[in-house]
Amino acid sequence: MVNQITGDRNAALSAEDLAALRENLHEQLLFRREQLQQLTVAALPRAEALPDRRAAGRIEVRVKLAASARMVLADVEAALARMDDGDFGTCRLCRRTIDRDRLMIVPQARYCARCQQVKEARR
Repeated sequence: MVNQITGDRNAALSAEDLAALRENLHEQLLFRREQLQQLTVAALPRAEALPDRRAAGRIEVRVKLAASARMVLADVEAALARMDDGDFGTCRLCRRTIDRDRLMIVPQARYCARCQQVKEARR
């Protein structure tokens, strides 16, 4: 599909694309919620057996995995909210359209590829 305004093949999202992206994001949402639940439940009994160094290491890994899962979950929830608000696919920095190909790979993307690179270079 070619965007009528820019002529860019990657800029436009069809209704089918949006439906597929919404389904993908919903699956990610369910997966991350389940992952967090499993990590939380698995960490509770181990916290009582803390004296073992290996147990402490396992707890640290679970805490880091849970933090990462919470970050991705927040990104997924934000992407679904942008879909509901009609703001999905717009870069949060430059306000340009995020390429279709990028969204198909990273549906929760907040930034276009160019702005993402700039943000990462500043780290």
